[in-house]
Amino acid sequence: MAAQGTKIIKTGEQTSEYSGSRILVAPVAVPISMQTIQASTSEPFLGVGVYLDPHKIAALIPKVYPDGLPKTGRRSASYVLEGEPALIGAVARLVACLDEPGDNGLLASLAMDEIFVRLLRTPIGVYVAETVLAGSDVQRVAKAIDWLRSHFAESRTIAELAAMVHLSESSFREYFKSVTSMSPLQYQKALRLQEARRLMLSGGRDITTACRLVGYISDSQFSRDYSRFFGNPPSRDIAKWKQQQ
Repeated sequence: MAAQGTKIIKTGEQTSEYSGSRILVAPVAVPISMQTIQASTSEPFLGVGVYLDPHKIAALIPKVYPDGLPKTGRRSASYVLEGEPALIGAVARLVACLDEPGDNGLLASLAMDEIFVRLLRTPIGVYVAETVLAGSDVQRVAKAIDWLRSHFAESRTIAELAAMVHLSESSFREYFKSVTSMSPLQYQKALRLQEARRLMLSGGRDITTACRLVGYISDSQFSRDYSRFFGNPPSRDIAKWKQQQ
């Protein structure tokens, strides 16, 4: 949730802008690129991030949707909502728990439950719900996403990923694209490149080492993919980072 300033966020092929009290919701984990376009020393960008706990949300679904989930329309990798006062108030109560150590253990979980209930009641609540509903096709894709996030350096075919979550290859491709706005291979590539960038800029690893650690075999292929994704080749990106530091 943005509280001050403005950011542009890119998820897959989708670009969104949020500021003021607008809320960005990503029902499944997707590689996100962010750029702050409005902020200053006197008024920096301020925001609050909340992890969507699948177990808590799954427990609340029968209470929010006692008659079952309604049919969904076209899915998206992320959604931007105008913050409703009730949802903003729930987030404010969660943040307020930071001021009192005792509240963090006693009241924070209640504030989180309220946030999830109010989120499930929004127009995109059903899209959040279907990602944790046991046995749903979207939940199966979410499991594949969790696996990819933990094993992105490993090589797996689409057929192997589909079999892992008990979907046909064609269905897996279709649902994965609708949930993440990317193909499985594009998703894996984005994870690899973002981790490689972190290893080089924050971890001090050289280009070849970072390339190998994230699963690339060819240095030239890594450089081409990196340039397309970040706009600069790795060597120039590292030099720019060092200059800024």
